[in-house]
Amino acid sequence: MANIGKFNTLRIVEPSDHGLYLDGGEHDTILLPTRYVTPDMKIGDEVKVFIYNDSEDRLVATTETPLAQAGEFAYLEVISVNERVGAFLDWGLSKDLFLPFREQGDLYFSVGDGAIVAVYVDEYTNRIVASTRLHRHLSSTKPDYEPNAPVHVLIYGDSPLGFKAIIDKKHRGLLYYAETSDKLEPGDQFTGYIKKVHANGNIDLRRDPAGRQRAETFSEVIMEKLVGAGGSVPFNDKSSPESIRETFDMSKKAFKQALAKLYKNRQILITEGGIEAVDSSDPASDKSA
Repeated sequence: MANIGKFNTLRIVEPSDHGLYLDGGEHDTILLPTRYVTPDMKIGDEVKVFIYNDSEDRLVATTETPLAQAGEFAYLEVISVNERVGAFLDWGLSKDLFLPFREQGDLYFSVGDGAIVAVYVDEYTNRIVASTRLHRHLSSTKPDYEPNAPVHVLIYGDSPLGFKAIIDKKHRGLLYYAETSDKLEPGDQFTGYIKKVHANGNIDLRRDPAGRQRAETFSEVIMEKLVGAGGSVPFNDKSSPESIRETFDMSKKAFKQALAKLYKNRQILITEGGIEAVDSSDPASDKSA
């Protein structure tokens, strides 16, 4: 059976003047339009396709990849607004994703805005739609993550404790303020790391990898930047979190920890103007610490 709003592997059953028909199970045959058909496709082959509704609400298949499937979350751009029914979002397919007014809550969107939405199949119409009522759609299943596992993070709000996050387009998470010095906004996306998964399924996040591996990895990044810049860069522990993140792809907290490690190992000098690599062959470098 073909699942609406998901990727499916379906068998090609017959040709059509408009493409190829695929076996959709209880949905009968589903058209894969000609523009997605490749010369190597033939009757009996199986193809991986995404199933959604066309402009006339017929099920069609595409080899295009949407930014989110049904059951997932995404940060999408509003590309048009119909004052009678709602907004339409760019989700990477030729047909835009519909965000009805009833699913916008007390939010109002204009063209060019970004919207954090859940993508789901409406049980009454079988249409794929979007909703900003995120908590209705977040997974309640406890995920099986190992500590320090890398995950995709989408920030969607804040709380007294930290930034609210959607993890891997499905799960609820929290990035405590103590875990980052960055100023994050709804819609920000990055790779984060699992700190702890609680028994109730809630997840605590880290902004950067934890422990010794983090210090060693970030120390290497800083030394590579120093070498590439000829031995010095205009950054130190007084630099802004934003400039550190942009240049080194790490938080200020991680940056300072890595600097401390490099300084202790007599690999750098920390000055008012930045940091400098120490020439280990220079006897004077022993005095740097």
